[in-house]
Amino acid sequence: MDKQGAKEQQRSKEQQRSMDTQIWVIGLGDDGRRGLSEQHIARIQAAHLLVGGERQLAFFPEFTGRTLLWKSPLAEVVATLAELEPETQVVVLASGDPLFYGIGSYLIQSFGATAVTICPHLSSVQLAFARAGVAWQDARLLSLHGRSLAGLAQKINGASKVALLTDAVHTPATIASYLLAYGMEEYVAFVAENLAGPEERTGWYTLTELATAEFSPLNVVLLRQTTPPPRYPLGILDAEFAQRKPDRGLITKREVRVLSLAELQLNPGDVLWDIGACTGSISIEAILQTPGLQVFAIEKNAEDLIHLRENQVKFRTDFVAVQGRAPQGLDAFPDPDAVFIGGSGGELVELLEHCASRLRPKGRIVVNAATIETLSEAYATMKRLSLVVSLQWVQTARSKPILNLTRFEGMNPVTLITGRADEISQRAVEAPNKGADV
Repeated sequence: MDKQGAKEQQRSKEQQRSMDTQIWVIGLGDDGRRGLSEQHIARIQAAHLLVGGERQLAFFPEFTGRTLLWKSPLAEVVATLAELEPETQVVVLASGDPLFYGIGSYLIQSFGATAVTICPHLSSVQLAFARAGVAWQDARLLSLHGRSLAGLAQKINGASKVALLTDAVHTPATIASYLLAYGMEEYVAFVAENLAGPEERTGWYTLTELATAEFSPLNVVLLRQTTPPPRYPLGILDAEFAQRKPDRGLITKREVRVLSLAELQLNPGDVLWDIGACTGSISIEAILQTPGLQVFAIEKNAEDLIHLRENQVKFRTDFVAVQGRAPQGLDAFPDPDAVFIGGSGGELVELLEHCASRLRPKGRIVVNAATIETLSEAYATMKRLSLVVSLQWVQTARSKPILNLTRFEGMNPVTLITGRADEISQRAVEAPNKGADV
């Protein structure tokens, strides 16, 4: 039997074992077994194997069967369950609702929906909103448990209600300090500790109060908006951005910015590289218009990077922005779905080659060219890299008062060069053809 056949046979055995293994996932509250029905307690007592964290297993000291401590890496526990004899009755103890940022989804993905039965408890978020007396059907629900705080500002900006699952690192005080740093003072916070347990405590706080308060590790943070936040529709005025003055041309102008975003064709969850980010206007507008967008910006000028960080705070867009001269520094970024090049530092060819080699299938590269030389170089390089190239020459003018009259003042023309990769040709850039020309 060849290796492929052996793999398929092993996969078939695992799938069959997954179907035979009966797994019940039972949610618990902080009140432990007191919050369970008699049916669920009977199911636990009849199990051949009881799986859970230390806190969950401690609720059932009388259990006489085999126990398994649930700990990282989760794959090892799943592998152990997969090796069990057919018809083994397994109960996994989980916190709250196992399908709300819980283990339920992971087990269903590993064993299939027919082998896993979910028995949810009230989730901590549901209980927290109940204690606060606030309806939550329109709330934004996020978990910081084991996740980075980075990007939280744009994820919750504008939401009238937010629920945050915390951990030992992302405490209520840490969250409050972060929100205050982004000027998000329109929120008040409700903290619910040890819900349904004997030490339950809840209360409302201002963010300033919350930033110095201490709480039990088992807590949920709710945010409620008390005043409307600032809103910025597409096409933010150039003057709204902090930027170097009196220098001109150091920001992607509003008209060109909007057209560039249209060419980038960003989708929720995409990864965008903003190269030569300067004030960050492209990154900021992209995030405000595209939920879940991941942005990685690089700017070589230290002074411009200072202004970019000012703009991040003002517009509540917490994206990755580093100082560097691309393509150096791009290796630390994940592969992009879209790349915007506002400045190349004189290394456009090398930069385009690097970006095209990392571009995901059907990705887009948009270059803003203010000179004929940049246009020619970008066009020739993209064609050589087997990208599908299109051009837009943009010439705009803005009204300007002159005495009691109005005239138009022309702006510098800009060419938008867009290169699109398809799934077949986009990896061919690893061995580019040096002989192509315009």
